[in-house]
Parts: sequence; structure tokens; C-alpha cells
Amino acid sequence: MIGTRKGRRLTAATGLLALALLAGGCQDGGMVSLFPKAEAPVPQKLVKKMKSKGMTAASPIMIRIFKEESALEVWKQNDKGRYELLETYEICKWSGKLGPKFKEGDRQAPEGFYTINPYQMNPKSDYYLSFNIGFPNAYDRANERTGTHLMVHGACSSAGCYSMTDERIGEIYALAREAFKGGQKSFQVQAYPFRMTPENMAEHKDDPNFEFWKMLKEGSDHFEITHNPPKVDVCDKQYVFNRIAEDEKAFKPTRACPESTTPDSLSLAYSQKVSKDEAIFEEVLKKKAMRDLFAAKTATNPPQGTGSVPEAAATPALQEEAGRALTETGDPVPVPDPSPLTTVEAEPVKKKNWLQRLFAPKS
Repeated sequence: MIGTRKGRRLTAATGLLALALLAGGCQDGGMVSLFPKAEAPVPQKLVKKMKSKGMTAASPIMIRIFKEESALEVWKQNDKGRYELLETYEICKWSGKLGPKFKEGDRQAPEGFYTINPYQMNPKSDYYLSFNIGFPNAYDRANERTGTHLMVHGACSSAGCYSMTDERIGEIYALAREAFKGGQKSFQVQAYPFRMTPENMAEHKDDPNFEFWKMLKEGSDHFEITHNPPKVDVCDKQYVFNRIAEDEKAFKPTRACPESTTPDSLSLAYSQKVSKDEAIFEEVLKKKAMRDLFAAKTATNPPQGTGSVPEAAATPALQEEAGRALTETGDPVPVPDPSPLTTVEAEPVKKKNWLQRLFAPKS
């Protein structure tokens, strides 16, 4: 009987311990025994890198994603309050094409600005580890876009998600976990079609998603200027960035945008960046138009022989045509005069006298 009672007590104690462990799984630190991969420490190489940049494992993070470059960047806040790039990871796979997700089943990986909360982290993922991007967000819902379970995950397999190798998602997950433990309430994910440079914008000017990308570029520019995640709101079915209204609740996704302002220093810096980028954008467009026209003319009238056609020979006419193609008013865009072709006069052939002809070698 005594042995039986001890056995029952041991069984009961074991059961209580198991329940305690399960209950602890929903609390900080309770995942260690249940999900060891989700509690793997941040690699020492990153710890050293953070230290050199004035960061700690507990510092807040932010993530940027670029489809065309297949790159995922992790940024962390340094001891000066600015976010700096910590690590860039290659995206193993992403599905679809450049452009936002529109509806469930289109296999498109989302583009836009998303917020990740602790409950979106999944230590029990079928794809090693993952976190839910949060699609659809307020912008997506306002524009009637649908979709579920859009993730950044491991296993290098994608159906509308951003997929990493297990090792890479393990590092990203650990960095996010430690930031949450350090007190960060949520972190921002900025998902872009490509790096939002004026050169890339010009190359994709004719894409049907161009206006959407212009809107994303504004948020990207704000981050490039401040090195802090922009404050993101949605009104009139559009993203707006770092706007301050008297009543912050006045930003409604499907209603007109309220009166708001942007901090003067940011507004000035952004205006200067826009002017600089627009000049580069127009220059790239001009070169692109010239390149396309030259290719079209070459295809229609291929050069004779094997020699290449000198670029300068076709430049004036092509510049003029490209200028007309690029102006909306019908007036040609001023272009610099092409460099004149340099001609080299051949030396006159000297006639031989009768002595030279007499003693010249026979051919």
C-alpha cells in the first residue's frame, strides 16, 4: 500500500510538472524545452557585429525585403537611436512576380508595410520557424485584397511567401525574439519589389504597378533620410508616412485623409531628395529612350558589313527623337550637342622618281 501511494504521488507530481511546462509555453522563457530551435541563441558572429555597431541583442529591429534582389535585410537600433543595417540574407525562394498581392490563390508574395507582433511568431511552424507578415493590413483591406497565411519561413519552399533556408530563418527568428524580450512591442517589415532607387524606378516606369511603387518609395525615402521606421497610416485607400494630425484616430483607411503635417526638417530633406531623384529619373529615361530607338533602327536597317556602327553617328537624330518621345507637351527636350566626329586626313601619296622606280624591288 505504501509503495502504491508513493507511485500515485509520483504520477501526480509528474502530471503537475507537465501541466506547468505546458502553461509556461505561453510565457517568456517557456519554449526552451518544448521548442529548442525557437530558443537557439543569436550566433556569436552577430553578437560581435552588434557590439561593434553599438547595438545589443535586445535592441529593436526592422526588416526590409527586396524581391528583385532576393534580399532580406535586418536593421537594428544603435545606441544613438538610429537604425543601422546588421545583416543581409539571401531569400531562398519567393513566389509570383514583381507587384503586390491582390487575392487569395494568386501565389503573389506581398509588397507594402507590415507590422509584426509577438503572437505572429510561430515556433511550431511546419517550415522550421516562421512569422506571419500580417497580410492583409489596413491598406490591403481598404483595397479589397485577400489572402491568408503569408509568411517569412524556412524550408526553402514558397507559395506566396518569402522562404529562407532553415539556418537563415533561425538567425532572423532569434534576432526578433530577443528584440521582443528586450521590450519591443512590434517591428516593421517593409516589402519592396526592388531597391527603390530612381534608376530602378525609371527601368520599371511602364509597369502597371508603377503608381503603387511610387507610393512605397515615399516610405522608403523617409526611412533612408531618418534611419527610423516611418510612422505608417492609411487614409483614402493610400499609405501616408510620418503625418501628424490633431487627432491620430482621424486616419481612416477608406475615408479622406485628415489635415496633417510633416515635421519641417523631414519635409525639407524629403523635398531635396525628391528633386535629386527626379533629375536622375529623367536622365535614365532619356538614355533608355535613346537605347530603345537605336535598337529599333538597327533592327530595321542593319549595318552593312561586319563593322559596328559608330554610336556618335546615330546620336543627334536619336537624341532628338528621344527628346520628343519624353516630353508630354510636344516640345523637344533640350539635349547637348553631340561631340563632332574627329576626321583624320590621309597623307598624300608621294610619287617615286625615275631612280626609285629603277631600283625598286621586283614584286
